[in-house]
Amino acid sequence: MSPAASRRFHLHQAKRGAALTVRVTPRSRRTEIAGVQEDGTLRIRVSAPAVEGKANAALVEFLARVLDVRARRVEIVAGQGGLDKILSILDLSPDEVQVRINAWIETHAPRRIGPSARKG
Repeated sequence: MSPAASRRFHLHQAKRGAALTVRVTPRSRRTEIAGVQEDGTLRIRVSAPAVEGKANAALVEFLARVLDVRARRVEIVAGQGGLDKILSILDLSPDEVQVRINAWIETHAPRRIGPSARKG
């Protein structure tokens, strides 16, 4: 298990789903989950720029794909203009969000080639 997957990020039960804290890095090389900060905030890189809501839209679309839900079920409820955000995931429990994000991290973690696997 990767270190990011072993660290539990903060999820909260909301009225109709889960609430998730996220730190976004716009204009990244690719859109990906970059890890979990010490305080439990999920770090996500998006390739879109932070201009005219493009990074926010990319974040919502990416999390919808990670969680296997429609984008309209993912909503930024705080932090629309900043890097730190709170997102609401409708109709998913915090436990289910945790499971789905950890599964994504495990299946999309970069593969490292050890010295014995390299041809030389």
